[in-house]
Amino acid sequence: MSRLWVRIMKDHKIREDIAVPCAWGEQEQALRQAAAALEAPVPLWLGKHQREFESFRHTVFLPDHFVEAVDFHRMEIEYLDDSGKKRRNSDPRNQF
Repeated sequence: MSRLWVRIMKDHKIREDIAVPCAWGEQEQALRQAAAALEAPVPLWLGKHQREFESFRHTVFLPDHFVEAVDFHRMEIEYLDDSGKKRRNSDPRNQF
């Protein structure tokens, strides 16, 4: 099973983090679960975040992306694929 790694960052340091089970396409539900476990508010999931997550399997939420005030500088999420399958980059410069 794959996981979603959620990190709360303050002053360029990980203040809190958690990894929750997550299937591809269910990242918003996993983010809600992780936020509840971290006792943090759930950020707004915008088109920017969806595009970044689909392209890079990673996105960042800044304090502006939360309805409530937060006491950290950013929340980062990253999809960790535990299937063992390697992702191939289609960029020809990375063929070697």
